[in-house]
Amino acid sequence: MSEPIRVVLVDDQQMVRAGFRMVIDSQPDLTVVGEAGDGAAAVELLARTAADVVLMDIRMPGLDGIEATRRITARPEAPRIVVLTTFDLDEYVVAAIGAGASGFLLKDAAPEDMLAAVRTVHAGDSVIAASSTRRLLQHVAPMLRDPAPTPAVDTPTLQDLTPREREVLIQMALGATNTEIAARLFVSEATVKTHVGRVLAKTGSRDRVQVVVLAFRTGLVQQADLLRDA
Repeated sequence: MSEPIRVVLVDDQQMVRAGFRMVIDSQPDLTVVGEAGDGAAAVELLARTAADVVLMDIRMPGLDGIEATRRITARPEAPRIVVLTTFDLDEYVVAAIGAGASGFLLKDAAPEDMLAAVRTVHAGDSVIAASSTRRLLQHVAPMLRDPAPTPAVDTPTLQDLTPREREVLIQMALGATNTEIAARLFVSEATVKTHVGRVLAKTGSRDRVQVVVLAFRTGLVQQADLLRDA
């Protein structure tokens, strides 16, 4: 059996962390290896604790989740970070993703959605397209058109993409899974995975969520496209 996925919990509410820990530690393939009550403590903890995935609250006293995410993801072999948010924090979600988060999850998401998010991010995908966050993506899409510049996000051109790779990128930005993309484009799932890999490489995107942000920031996909596809 492979080693369990190592998770760190960062939230200023101890009861929230306790609830997350109970759910995560109930799974044989997941284990909580540390907790922090604010961003500064999280940065310090992750400097000495190996982790695969971090569940990071955005709003915390002192160093917030956005700056903590930026500092943590700047390190070599950084863990994947999923930011925890609510619908009234749209601008913070955009900033956190710009800082290097691999996705976001609603704080009131069902336990199974949280577990799926941890596993999905650890597998190298992002949870920006998870069913529980699709409506939130629709909310933040307009803000991705004119973001405040951040060091974590460059804006590479899309000119090197083939027509098929561009189609795949659009489907990714619309929230489609690899299986759904394969069905829509009438190709195999293995072919889709190959195209996704090439899109990431050609656009210089660190992971799938960053390339989705790129699709909105360059205007390749608009909020209206999301609403039509819903």
